Amino acid sequence: MPDATRPAPAADPVPGSVPAWAVEPRPLDSPGAVALLRAYLHDVADRWYRLHHARAVTDEEMARHWDEMCADDSGPGGLRPPHGVLLVARYGGRDAGCVGLRRLEGSEGPEGPEGPGDAATAELTRMFVLPEMRGLGGAPRLLSAAEDVARAWGVRRLLLNTRRDLVEARALYARHGYTDVPPYRIDDPYAEVFLAKELR
Repeated sequence: MPDATRPAPAADPVPGSVPAWAVEPRPLDSPGAVALLRAYLHDVADRWYRLHHARAVTDEEMARHWDEMCADDSGPGGLRPPHGVLLVARYGGRDAGCVGLRRLEGSEGPEGPEGPGDAATAELTRMFVLPEMRGLGGAPRLLSAAEDVARAWGVRRLLLNTRRDLVEARALYARHGYTDVPPYRIDDPYAEVFLAKELR
């Protein structure tokens, strides 16, 4: 039986051709996943501190944010099966990006602490492509792979949140059919923009 968390891999590139993107699920604690998640966190945290505090993020702040992120991703409703998955994108044989997908079922409804969760709703998170690998089609490939996994789960609606200053991410989501919705998380100080897409 096909694995519903495993997107179809891209075909191997023909020798001498442009490398293809391939996306696969990866355990959260695997070395490649940890490296990408650390790079993701440093990227978004450093941009936040430079914007709001006019300085780089410190090692101590990074360590605190890492512990918080790991607790969120590894706990109930996180990115571990059967409630979630982390997808890693490879390009030219190198881990180059990631995206997380987690079910939002089991919440208390629209007013509950986890937002409008049910078996037909999932959330995208941790979307990231290494800076030196951007502009090569990795982000759309990751987004498409996550949507394919969501459909395989029976999900009909995807939610996500992002920050106002992450203009590249907001532009990506707009190009792929994500539209503004009311806030569904009230306990995340970094969630400023809330988006959704109905899957077909």
